[in-house]
Amino acid sequence: MVVILVIASVALSQLAGVAIAAETLPPYISQCRWSDPKVTECFVHAMMHIRPWLAQGIPEINLPAAEPFRLNELSLSLTTGPNGYRVHLRDIDLYGASNFSVSRLRLGENGGPFDLQIRIPSLRIKADYTSSGVLIIIPASGKGSFSALLGGVNAVVRGTVSTAPRDGKDYMRVEKLNVDLKIKDVNMGIKRAFNNNAILTEATNLFLRSNGHEVLEAMMPQLRLKIAEVFMGLANSLLAKVPVQYLVRD
Repeated sequence: MVVILVIASVALSQLAGVAIAAETLPPYISQCRWSDPKVTECFVHAMMHIRPWLAQGIPEINLPAAEPFRLNELSLSLTTGPNGYRVHLRDIDLYGASNFSVSRLRLGENGGPFDLQIRIPSLRIKADYTSSGVLIIIPASGKGSFSALLGGVNAVVRGTVSTAPRDGKDYMRVEKLNVDLKIKDVNMGIKRAFNNNAILTEATNLFLRSNGHEVLEAMMPQLRLKIAEVFMGLANSLLAKVPVQYLVRD
């Protein structure tokens, strides 16, 4: 889920190498040309081609492994009131993001908007879990491990880019980015929580099973912002190394 824009940036960034030394292309690169009337389809193919390498990372371009992909933390309030039930997730690892397929790619021109839509069959999440407050009528403050399985993930990334000169060349930069997520199936649970208190753990899991989509919806505002922030940082660190003159062949 969280490698969408990086995938596009890597595919484009690595195409820069074609203009310099096509005979030394690394194995994860699929070559494209702007003059190709089906250049968009070629970029989609390039993104699909690079998937096996995304899982393990590509050290030579400082691309971290996508399996797992880590977010730092999320905090959310699941019930209201002075003793409302609150959850804090830390060290969030996501598995399955590299197993994507591209549904749509639209490239902007001259800094115009672009969007990329992908589908991921499932995402598995693991995190450290801390809760406080009252869940239904039970005090439920404690710590444990959180897991979730998200099925039928659709993600759309929209944004704009700019170019700026440096050392006689022009470089791209992502200026604006929005991420939208739609998830069909949600299954959440916790383990080793509340000092292994079986009653509190089962009560919490019953709540999460019955309200999985509502819990996910509560996460969404932060999740979208954090994913967009990570995407922009990684994409711009890659694009800063590649002049536009190399990106645009022919």
